[in-house]
Amino acid sequence: MRRIALPILIALSLATPMCTPNFATAAPKKSAAKQPASQPTSKLVVVKKLDVVSTATDVEGLVAIGKTLITYSNTGGPNSNIVVTGLDATGLQLWQKTIDSGSDEVALTACSDTSGNLWIAGASAPVVAIDTGTVQTAIDNPDGVVIEPSSPLRSDLSQITLWKVSALGELLATYSIAESAPALISGISANSTGVSIVGLLADKPFLISASPSGIFGKLITIGTAKSSLNSVVRNSDGSINLFGSSTETLGGKKPVGIRDGVLIKVSKTGTISTVVRSSAPKGDRSWINADNSLVLTGYVKTGKIVESAFTKFTLAFAPTWTIRFPSHGTSAVLSSASNTFAAIGSNSAVSGVSGWKPTTTQLLLLVLDSKGAMTAAYSAPELADPLSLTYSKEIGLFGLARANNGNLSIFHLVSR
Repeated sequence: MRRIALPILIALSLATPMCTPNFATAAPKKSAAKQPASQPTSKLVVVKKLDVVSTATDVEGLVAIGKTLITYSNTGGPNSNIVVTGLDATGLQLWQKTIDSGSDEVALTACSDTSGNLWIAGASAPVVAIDTGTVQTAIDNPDGVVIEPSSPLRSDLSQITLWKVSALGELLATYSIAESAPALISGISANSTGVSIVGLLADKPFLISASPSGIFGKLITIGTAKSSLNSVVRNSDGSINLFGSSTETLGGKKPVGIRDGVLIKVSKTGTISTVVRSSAPKGDRSWINADNSLVLTGYVKTGKIVESAFTKFTLAFAPTWTIRFPSHGTSAVLSSASNTFAAIGSNSAVSGVSGWKPTTTQLLLLVLDSKGAMTAAYSAPELADPLSLTYSKEIGLFGLARANNGNLSIFHLVSR
């Protein structure tokens, strides 16, 4: 019997990960006192309609590369495989490819690199060697008893695996590293110098990186099960930014709220150099998503009040602007040029959005300028919670959201 079932691992990939890194590292630098972030002043905006491109049954994620939208999903059967599908901007299927090593593999997250390749991170099982032993001769069976064939054991998904895929869906390379237990991967970032992933392994948050040729570095754990790592951003100087939450002391920084959002910088040598906490007294905070320009989003829960925060940080983790919106707690963020796209699951009126009074949770996509001020708002009545945003200069902004009926849909922002 397998010690972890594929459906459980796939279902857990949709939940908030709980992870923590180990501090067998250099002492973090003391962070200087941060100046309060500016509070943007927004003009009154009217909600415009988002285009819903297509439904996306059983899709794990969405990435835009050039003129192509790429989805990835997991399939069952004798062994689990990964299906990668290319769509045009209208949702029409262009191609579909299957990644099948002959053993189980599960895709958990993905991103594109600066060369236009897709990097999928997930878990896989070692390929089981085929038994080539001597064939046994038949034995007498005078009673005609039918012996049911035994099902082969399936190996645990104990390998962390990266799949490098072209923009046309061709598998270019597969890189794996064996670990002691299955890993739940929550974030990935790729640039010209390598790929980094974060997640949870054996109840501890972890970071591991690989070179462009697939050579893995040392796995670093950070904290305990009282912390989580949800997002990762690689820097051009080789350092790595990690974002998540924690209820324990990290880098000498004690918790202030019930749970604090955390920003962690890891040097290119693998040591923790900076830890900054985002706190709400007697509140629960977590950073759940970040983009390459260091605009972060996450939830803030204080009593019965739930908000989604969006904050722009410098490379030194100093906030430059911040804004909050009442929400269901779900959010996603992505910046392009001078705009930041902030998506929330909205369940109440939002200051600055004219006539917005949803009676159930409804997706609200807000456009913010370089100072965090709201300049436009978009929605679609059939969509509820945002899952991710993706952008390419050729086709613009797209996103993946959960609809009111529970299905997933791809949406597109079309300026009118």
